[in-house]
Amino acid sequence: MAEIDPEPASATTRSAHRAAAAVLSFDDPADTDRATRGRIGSHPTGRIELDGNAVWDIARHDFLRHGAPAPDTVHPGLWRQATLNAHHGLFEVADGVWQARGYDISNITFLAGRTGWVIIDPLTTTTTAAACLELANDILGERRVAAVIYTHSHVDHFGGVLGVTSPEAVARGDVRVIAPDGFLHEVVRENVIAGPIMTRRAMYQFGPLLANGPVGQVDCGLGSAIPLGPVGLIAPTETIHETGTELTVDGIRIVFQNTPEAEAPAEMNFFFPDKALLCMAENCTHTLHNVYPIRGAQTRDALYWSKYIAEALELWGDDTDTMFASHHWPRFGTSDVRRFLVLQRDVYRWMHDQTMRLANLGHTPTEIAEALSLPACFARDSHVQGYYGTVSHNAKSVYTRYLGWYDGNPANLDPLPPVEAGERYVELMGGADAVMAAAQRAFDNGDYRWVAQVVNHVVFADPDHTAARRLQADALEQLGYRSESATWRNAYLMGAHELRHGTPDYGAPRGRLFVHAMTAEQIFDSMGVRFDPEAFGDADGTSSLVVNVTFTDLDEHHVLGVVHAALHQRPFQHAPDADAALTCSRAALADVLGRLATLDDQIEAGTFDVSGDVDALRRLFDSLTVFTTQRLIEP
Repeated sequence: MAEIDPEPASATTRSAHRAAAAVLSFDDPADTDRATRGRIGSHPTGRIELDGNAVWDIARHDFLRHGAPAPDTVHPGLWRQATLNAHHGLFEVADGVWQARGYDISNITFLAGRTGWVIIDPLTTTTTAAACLELANDILGERRVAAVIYTHSHVDHFGGVLGVTSPEAVARGDVRVIAPDGFLHEVVRENVIAGPIMTRRAMYQFGPLLANGPVGQVDCGLGSAIPLGPVGLIAPTETIHETGTELTVDGIRIVFQNTPEAEAPAEMNFFFPDKALLCMAENCTHTLHNVYPIRGAQTRDALYWSKYIAEALELWGDDTDTMFASHHWPRFGTSDVRRFLVLQRDVYRWMHDQTMRLANLGHTPTEIAEALSLPACFARDSHVQGYYGTVSHNAKSVYTRYLGWYDGNPANLDPLPPVEAGERYVELMGGADAVMAAAQRAFDNGDYRWVAQVVNHVVFADPDHTAARRLQADALEQLGYRSESATWRNAYLMGAHELRHGTPDYGAPRGRLFVHAMTAEQIFDSMGVRFDPEAFGDADGTSSLVVNVTFTDLDEHHVLGVVHAALHQRPFQHAPDADAALTCSRAALADVLGRLATLDDQIEAGTFDVSGDVDALRRLFDSLTVFTTQRLIEP
């Protein structure tokens, strides 16, 4: 399709922005003071490269650094948040504690231990993490890495670990890796089991393929952008199983609080008693967070989330001088920390309780989302505004956590899929031309939500209907301009971009990069969601296969089987009547699963030792679906 430039903000959008600007004070300089306090240096160029390509480049957001007021195409609250996130550098947080901020969507924290660095959350990519470690070493003096702490199981808090240490150093015992209970299990579920579709949806949530600027990607809410570079994983050497656990890590005392099912399924806050310093992980940041992220993930528990913040207040609120988190800037002073935590505690409790009050009155998720808005007690504080999560989709998420996807209306129990429904709606409304005429009138009146909804039927009924695609794109674009939430803005604008220009190729999922740190059971589980019985020749579920698998690096034996059109695994067993046997390392298997090598390549190279029915084993590997962008969007 021909290149189509973005449209300007409409009169309706400009009016909405004026109304938003009247609600929240954007003149308070306190957050700017916090976001810039303690800055002692910055990356020499702001451009972090891998093989000549930019993984991160602060220049992409220079348009935010000139003090300009919010343009017509950006919600004024989001513009303010973006200007705060655009600050970058190495910052002193407390005595012996520094953060590198603004070189990834997340923060990396360095604590000077007795012999080396204790690093909290090594960012998203190997490249950005290595650059920030180099920055800290250059300014503060070079230290070895003594320990790495993962606050939780999201990739922007562990994916850069290979930029600060190596599996060999961890295996030797030179570096401790500490994580919350359930960390590895949740990493695999999110990045491997659901990794391909979540990667595609993340392109909408974060908008990394959009042009940066006032009509494109402005911010992500939690940070300026996501870096595009290699990620990795090292399995934890130590796990925190319960609140109150105390460790001394390279001479630094740390007391932990487990917070499962809050911002992440596996997460922990922790306190440094000798420093009066509190880390709230990602449970408290300078935005209303997601009870459910639109990239897709397990729905979080807003009630538990609120109670964990309350517990942290009880445990350490009176003893904390400084609080920092895995995103954004710190809070300084006991009274400021307490007030911040109290408001964060209460906003999640309010969302939970009011959603379920209305649910128990019989209201549906969309009705609840339409009815709820933040009460006045939250309206003047920017850190509970919807720059990332929104009251709308959080309310739907609380409902779903308790009651699931079904809203109780039998008409919605078994609806037609989008293409069939679209065709029938269009026919019912008098054909595509009639729908388009009505939708254009709605667009001219500024009714963009309805335009996006009704024209969607035409797009699904006829994906090649150029006028429908363009009108829906125009409506999504205005909705993006009006969005306070960075994730909503990015999703709307990415949708508009794909409607106008087609779907780009997002590359391969990241699951192969994690296999070397996964357990055998997790590897087989990941194969199971790729197994296509029809490609295996077993669509009716009558065939079977039994394979003995030995992992040389784990010194473990497993039985892998196909029966009843599903993949099964039995740990630490050996089947005497197996059809085939495979001996290999996890790394060698990862190359086959990632299509970097074939079964025959590995046999020839000597990295696979195979006996028995090689053809059956070859058929098994050939039956594993290769997830691509094109496959993900097929009906």
